[in-house]
Amino acid sequence: MPNLHSIDHEPGATAGTGLAARTMARKAGPVAVALAGLVSLAVVMGIGRFAFTPLLPMMLHDGSVTLQQGGWLATVNYIGYFAGAALCMFIRPDAVRMVRRGLVATVLLTLGMALPGGMPAWSLWRAAAGVVSAVVMVYTAAWCLQRLSEQGKPELGGLIFCGPGLGIVVTGLGTSGMVHAGWHADYGWLAFTALAAVLSAAVWRVFVAEPAPAQPASVQQPAAAESHPARLDIQTWTLTLAYGLAGFGYIITATFLPVIARQALPGTIWADLFWPIFGAGVAVGAFLATRVGMAHDSRTLLALSYGMQALGVAIAVVWPTVAGFALSSLLAGLPFTALVAFAMREARRLWGPHAPRLMGLMTASYGLGQIAGPPLATALVARTGGFASSLACAAAALLLGALVFAWMRRAWPPQPPRS
Repeated sequence: MPNLHSIDHEPGATAGTGLAARTMARKAGPVAVALAGLVSLAVVMGIGRFAFTPLLPMMLHDGSVTLQQGGWLATVNYIGYFAGAALCMFIRPDAVRMVRRGLVATVLLTLGMALPGGMPAWSLWRAAAGVVSAVVMVYTAAWCLQRLSEQGKPELGGLIFCGPGLGIVVTGLGTSGMVHAGWHADYGWLAFTALAAVLSAAVWRVFVAEPAPAQPASVQQPAAAESHPARLDIQTWTLTLAYGLAGFGYIITATFLPVIARQALPGTIWADLFWPIFGAGVAVGAFLATRVGMAHDSRTLLALSYGMQALGVAIAVVWPTVAGFALSSLLAGLPFTALVAFAMREARRLWGPHAPRLMGLMTASYGLGQIAGPPLATALVARTGGFASSLACAAAALLLGALVFAWMRRAWPPQPPRS
């Protein structure tokens, strides 16, 4: 079971870290830490994971994949994400080492999509990108939230989760420009490889191991373990299952939004802009999460976030117009990573320094929800001829999650801080 020290560094990692690195760790203030987390998630999620969504139409146009093959590449990425999240439950690595390796891997895996190799190689790269994105998500969140807590600025944690939304906006708008310029998909992958490399280099020196606290471990660690027992009780299992509903609830919209819009609004020039609107909502929602004080109960915030996303998904069913899809994209995007921030905050409240393992379990549940969404959607489309029923299922799952978190707050009222 990881403790406070094993989250941040291992003895060997500390011994191998030079004086300059330790100095940089001490000098990296809360804003630098939050921005480094933002950039890390922009690279591994916004580029490594979600750049595939706007680039897929270009790959279809180039004839490099069919629609069925594109769906398979998306599926193996979701499976990889689940595998990476499950891996986090069993490993006890140095967090900064995992983040650094994940950034390098994202650059190389994005480059791999631009190289010849066909479906066998691309399937491997997309699955590996899913694993990397989950691992880096967990350990970026764990390391940055720990640092911000130590520096007395835990409210900046929401800024970290602006990264995926900003990455979605950049890749979405960038791909739109590439389409108008007549680029092939290979050049798009190369451009995003270069962008990922530049961004990774910009934050590389922030992610360094910090010297251990002066207190003896034999004194500090038992106290931490006593106040934050790592126990899989009914509360943590309920949190985990409710978090999985968010993975199911958003993935149908996130996977099929351009297709849904084109089906409902044939010939519209707006169809390519709903995905960037979704990304803008993600970034704005994560930023607004930084303005929410730590005194608010995370479960209440999660209930409100799930309710907002359920409303956003439902609007696409009942109001399938340009304005309706724009509002749906915005409302579905606003709570997307904000609820991740609130859920990770709740995991830290329950398990304290042991939180990375609980975060891994929660992310695995989220990944299972993602895997279940697209097959259900395609099955319902084949039966009904449209996406209305699958979107209704997604909205219902999110509404159920909101009710679960509201019930959790009543079942386990907030405890007053210990003296």
